Amino acid sequence: MLLFHWGRHRIIIMMLDDLGPRICIMGPSNSGKSTLADAISRVRGLKTVHLDQLSHLPHTDWLSRNSEEFKALHDAEILSSSWIIEGNYSSLLPQRLERATGFILLDVPTPVSLYRYLRRCWVKGVRLGGLEGSHDSMKWSMIRHIIGTTRSNRNRYKRLFNDISLPKVELNTTKALSNFYRVNGLKLLQS
Repeated sequence: MLLFHWGRHRIIIMMLDDLGPRICIMGPSNSGKSTLADAISRVRGLKTVHLDQLSHLPHTDWLSRNSEEFKALHDAEILSSSWIIEGNYSSLLPQRLERATGFILLDVPTPVSLYRYLRRCWVKGVRLGGLEGSHDSMKWSMIRHIIGTTRSNRNRYKRLFNDISLPKVELNTTKALSNFYRVNGLKLLQS
């Protein structure tokens, strides 16, 4: 942990080492969870687990697995000694938090999430956390989710964050996220 003084304010910056070998990343859709997980995994040597990939069938247009199969895949992953798991799936969060050693909450502004979603749909290519054999296509339901559902999710994630006793960091602006990348020596994957 780094401690800075700025005038009368103390600024504490959580470092990756403070978060331990099993890190959960949560946040709204298109907030940068997959990208951050990948950057951390490359620096720390942790296996990245994208919950969307466990929850959905590859080579489909986001067709969900049955819940028992998803839970079995999830529970097998959290038994490992080290990982970085990105995604929400709140129904499985209790067992994930039982094994986690650190927690990161991403909460970039809604316009940023919406922009990232549209860019993802328009700029084709392989994306981190995407489904094997599938390409993202623009869906009105996803746009409505980002604009509407995300607001109530943000409030729920904030309450959850406040209740978690693990080492944790909240990154709620693009500047905070950039600073976290910088102070921890994280780099975006160059395509």
